[in-house]
Amino acid sequence: MCGIVGIVGNHDVAQRLFDGLKRLEYRGYDSAGICTIDGSKLDRRRAEGKLEHLKRALEQEPLDGEVGIAHTRWATHGAPTVSNAHPHIAGPVALVHNGIIENFKPLRDELIADGREFLSETDSEVVAHLVAREVEGGASPEAAVATALPRLKGAFAIAFLFRDHPDLVIGARMGAPLTVGYGEGENYLGSDALALAPWSQRIAYLEEGDWAAVRRDRIDIFDRDNRPVERAIVQSGASDVRIEKGNYAHYMQKEIFEQPVVVADTLQSYIRPFEGVVALPNVDFDLGEVRRLTIVACGTSYYAGLVAKYWIEQFARVPVDIDVASEFRYRDPVLEPGGLALFVSQSGETADTLAALRHAKAQQQRIAVVVNVPTSSMAREADLLLPTHAGPEIGVASTKAFTCQLAVLAALAANLARAKGQLSEEEERDIVAQLQLAPAAINAALNHDDDIREMAHLIAPARDVLYLGRGPYYPMALEGALKLKEISYIHAEGYAAGEMKHGPIALIDDNVPVIVLAPSGPLFEKTVSNMQEVRARGGKIVLMSDAKGLAEAGEGCMATIEMPQVHPLIAPLVYAVPVQLLAYHTAVLKGTDVDQPRNLAKSVTVE
Repeated sequence: MCGIVGIVGNHDVAQRLFDGLKRLEYRGYDSAGICTIDGSKLDRRRAEGKLEHLKRALEQEPLDGEVGIAHTRWATHGAPTVSNAHPHIAGPVALVHNGIIENFKPLRDELIADGREFLSETDSEVVAHLVAREVEGGASPEAAVATALPRLKGAFAIAFLFRDHPDLVIGARMGAPLTVGYGEGENYLGSDALALAPWSQRIAYLEEGDWAAVRRDRIDIFDRDNRPVERAIVQSGASDVRIEKGNYAHYMQKEIFEQPVVVADTLQSYIRPFEGVVALPNVDFDLGEVRRLTIVACGTSYYAGLVAKYWIEQFARVPVDIDVASEFRYRDPVLEPGGLALFVSQSGETADTLAALRHAKAQQQRIAVVVNVPTSSMAREADLLLPTHAGPEIGVASTKAFTCQLAVLAALAANLARAKGQLSEEEERDIVAQLQLAPAAINAALNHDDDIREMAHLIAPARDVLYLGRGPYYPMALEGALKLKEISYIHAEGYAAGEMKHGPIALIDDNVPVIVLAPSGPLFEKTVSNMQEVRARGGKIVLMSDAKGLAEAGEGCMATIEMPQVHPLIAPLVYAVPVQLLAYHTAVLKGTDVDQPRNLAKSVTVE
């Protein structure tokens, strides 16, 4: 995830802004930059790659100024070049931005038609121009921001600097975290409390839709309706911990709600929206020559791989084998020389998966890895590195890392299909368009959090819970069951819906809740038929579907959870949200240790 730091100071800020970026390095980035107000001009330094490159730029051309903003960027819209690095400048306005502006294309077209010139490929620059146009028309910075923000669709944290107002930084958030810090004769903003730790332990977390005008002597906070509000000032304690929970009760809850932003960050690293194509980084071999794919992973990552098997076989028409990493070597699989083996791991250090990777490499397989840590062992040993951009995941039960893995695997499926000649240019453009809708759809799913919290009371007393799904929703059923097991300690199992009548239906009685994942579409009628078999035997059904599906089959269910109606390609990312939230709220009701469930570790580095 990108990092943001801002200071409205009483002495030069460039070095402190740089130090703040250093504290945000854990988020991952591939470019960085700083902008200050120097007299009557906005002055900035930007660099590709690590912060050492930015440090050299600052040493060669120091930045003066007591007010500034800084940014570390994961490439999303546009490659990790200096011209795409933040901060962006549009006339009298500079900006840094974390997240995605989903409607940037029509806004960009409008601004170009208005005579404005763009210097980058990013969606972020659109926001700078929107605000600059208002300021140049005579609006105050606060009025300009208040006018621009409602026009933005997506998830974002933004900081603005204004050339003609050297005592002001404005920050805004929607779906991405942003914090303000209170100092002595100066004030701050940052992506989290860690960025501000040396300067301020008194912080306030902006809430969804808030924006804040930060000056040396005060911070004024407004809600999404531009009404002045007060947010609780708390002691951060960030000098003692590297990553804080903010306003959330648990890291897992925080990480569930970060998914719109991190999925956007991940997806935009793999798609080129202007060209309408999916692009993989640094592929030095011909994917079109891949005749068979072997996927290997553990736990939640295995279920992500299982979803990918459906996608890849459907779209690319490439046969896929999938193995649990701990079984792979001992099965002594037949691997065709020159085949592609794909390994999925959050940490990139999972012992079973790493051992399987080395076994495949010894069998002359090309190695691709999907990992959240690009410096990990698996990443270093890969021929094709496919990083996720989930940021640090503290909760042991994986949430945002899982959906980011799905995002990468969806991009891989599309790219492989194109390479194999199974996807036309028009079809690829449609897939890119659908992938761009995923963050908003995830956000819409999160809006049902209160409903799921109430429904958790029906699940918490159960000793056993079953999850059912067909097609790619079968691995989502497995993942839902795993989440519930991991953190609530309720026994749960996921089944392919059609398999119920081949044995598991014997478990059904009125004490066993059955969670059914069934979006409307080609698989819906068959899944509902299996659901009715369960209902006829006294099973209590919880149906997760879209409005159309609930209208057709929701009657008689113990509870229903409505999800947005989306393209089948992105539906697994969306349906991850309710199974995560259901597990989370059930565990909270049961009083278990949500973030550190018993017997489990975040990264399993022993076999």
